[in-house]
Amino acid sequence: MNYGNLSGIFKSIKRGKGRSLLTLCSVMVGVFAVVVISGIGSVGSAQINSTMVTMGINSAMVQTADKDSTVSLTREDVTAFGRLQGVDKAMPLMSAMSQSVILEEYVNCYAWGVDEDAKDIISIEPIHGRLIDDHDVENRSFVCVIDEEIAKKTYGRSNIVGKKIKLLLNGSYYEFETVGIAKSGITGLQSMMAGIIPDFAYIPYTTMQDITGKSSFDKIALLLDSKSADEDLTETLTEQVNSIKDSGSSLVINNFQSQKGQLTDILSVITTVLSLIAGISLIVSGITVMTTMLVSVGERKREIGIKKSIGARSSDIMWEFLSESVLLTALGSAAGVVLALLCCFVGCGVLSVPFVVPVKAVCMAFGISVVMGAVFGAYPAGKAAGMKPIEALRS
Repeated sequence: MNYGNLSGIFKSIKRGKGRSLLTLCSVMVGVFAVVVISGIGSVGSAQINSTMVTMGINSAMVQTADKDSTVSLTREDVTAFGRLQGVDKAMPLMSAMSQSVILEEYVNCYAWGVDEDAKDIISIEPIHGRLIDDHDVENRSFVCVIDEEIAKKTYGRSNIVGKKIKLLLNGSYYEFETVGIAKSGITGLQSMMAGIIPDFAYIPYTTMQDITGKSSFDKIALLLDSKSADEDLTETLTEQVNSIKDSGSSLVINNFQSQKGQLTDILSVITTVLSLIAGISLIVSGITVMTTMLVSVGERKREIGIKKSIGARSSDIMWEFLSESVLLTALGSAAGVVLALLCCFVGCGVLSVPFVVPVKAVCMAFGISVVMGAVFGAYPAGKAAGMKPIEALRS
């Protein structure tokens, strides 16, 4: 006779349904915490990857290592850097913290001086109108392309092509005509980090040079060969650009690829640490399972004695209680996983970010929880299996 069948195990759980429910909740909370934290980490990593790709993962910026450096970046440098092996294109870049004024609304923004290659090198995506072109650069035109967010904050809509705006540059406000609206390359991060990352405005770099009185560039943007865009290429290019300028180590290259790796590593460490802390609750739930099973063994002494007296082996009794312990943790783990994934899905929907299932974390949390159920259930199961029939029947 198989006393350890599934039907019998469920009946045993039902007999102490209040106690079993509390045990299930304990396991569920532990698994829920681990899966939610891992889910947040997975979504964050995916968002970083998506954001970096949108920004131009193969882009790099050449700039001076020290603000007080006397090394200047010129048009000749743009041509020379663009010819280096591993570089597809090079573009002069000007930058300044600014403020836009539209309909008497003040919006903090970051102004970039670019040319017609901005679409490819820093991945500006137009959604209305056009981008800065070579005609604007040659004529030093007072035209601009602004982020969609700036338009929405002022006019309440995204398409404001043709409208006039003022930008604060070099201490004064200058009027520009809006010729295009761009979808910012960091829109995803802006939605989660509102107020930290500013909106962007783009104007011809020649116009910014005229306003600021600079003949050199703040930076030179490089579009790297996608097949070789790695940290080794960055180091090689850094040596080459410094060699061209004969500047020692005055010039540095910031590569989005390395920044992506750093952000991902930091997020991974934080997620791992928080998951380990949350994992402590799994140990607590394991102790709860052991306590529940010990109480169950005490209540079912007579049942154990009867089963042994009619032929049940000690291994049958052990398997029955061990199976009950594992089933409790499996049911609790499954409930915790479902609840955690549901919360992550709803959270992603609210933040308008893609939902990513942390498959590895789900499998690990479920597996570890079930194993802990077996480990912590082993002692009560062993205690039940070791009972002598006569002593059990006397209780």
